[in-house]
Amino acid sequence: MTSLNEPLPTQHPTMTRAMVALFAFCCGAIVANIYYAQPIIELIAPDIDLSAHGASLIVSLTQIGYAAGIFFLVPLADLLENRKLMLATTLLAVLSLIGAALSHQPSVFLIVSLLIGFSSVSVQMLIPLAAHMADESSRGRVVGSIMGGLLVGILLARPLASVIADHFGWRAVFYVAAVVMVAITLVMARTIPYRQPDHSASYGQLLASLGTLVRRHALLRQRSFYQAMMFATFSLFWTAVPLELSRVHGLTQSQIAIFALVGAIGAIAAPIAGRLADAGHTRRASLVAMVLAPLSFTTSLLLPGYSVIALALTGVLLDFAVQMNMVLGQRIIYGLDASSRARLNALYVTSIFVGGAVGSAIASSLYEAGGWA
Repeated sequence: MTSLNEPLPTQHPTMTRAMVALFAFCCGAIVANIYYAQPIIELIAPDIDLSAHGASLIVSLTQIGYAAGIFFLVPLADLLENRKLMLATTLLAVLSLIGAALSHQPSVFLIVSLLIGFSSVSVQMLIPLAAHMADESSRGRVVGSIMGGLLVGILLARPLASVIADHFGWRAVFYVAAVVMVAITLVMARTIPYRQPDHSASYGQLLASLGTLVRRHALLRQRSFYQAMMFATFSLFWTAVPLELSRVHGLTQSQIAIFALVGAIGAIAAPIAGRLADAGHTRRASLVAMVLAPLSFTTSLLLPGYSVIALALTGVLLDFAVQMNMVLGQRIIYGLDASSRARLNALYVTSIFVGGAVGSAIASSLYEAGGWA
């Protein structure tokens, strides 16, 4: 245990099982901030006088903020001491979540949504740090296990938000999230190891180097494109499906929570993908993921008359495919350049959440115009 200002030795401890579990827990709790609003936009929008067509902007702006934070903040993990940088972002997340709970105007809430995404990026500093600490032979397994925690956070955020909103109102969701982030900040301050990168470049040079990395690494461009498209589909589905479940099938927020909980089964893909990548099966596993994603939308044809069950099956299969492909991509890009892992991760995840923001942004308008089909 160390205090916030006490540097640890420059050499990094290895990724023990306890450290992997800690990283996974922190990642899941932090990334959940981006998804709390997704299933409850039907409750938030009328309360802050936001139109039905504009409701999905809440989710979209949160994802845009996350992408901006990844692009402008995460590269600093290759320049500044990692622990202090992560703690600064988590403290900003606490303030942003409280701001969301107190908002009554649509413009204020949308700005705060942007800040919630922007301040939740410490998760993308933790993952490269874990990759840096892990041995080459186990890097895929370590990243996959931590990604499993992150993905559980993504998938559990929706049911938790639905249950809390159903019993205590949507504002309670953001108050509870702020309390969780205070706890995470304290845990990180006591347990995350000190790491001061070797880079001496300026912040401007660091950002300029992002373009160089994109041009240099074809695999980075390919995996970023694949996952951006996958995540656009993922975000479109999970933004629109609560509308379908509440309006057409009459499900309550608590019932929608159960539906979202079923989707969390897909998180098992992350550790599986990590092990497949370590074993050299990245190409075949990627093909399976990218074929499974579009096939997941055919469940309604296979189960006519069981529409809610078909939607749940789509959610499970789609989540599995998206998470598997994401971990496989991360395993590849972390092996491209050890000294640039934070920036490579920033580029990869920025592209993913730009795709996600597009999927979320069009979800409400598509649904309002043409329904679920």
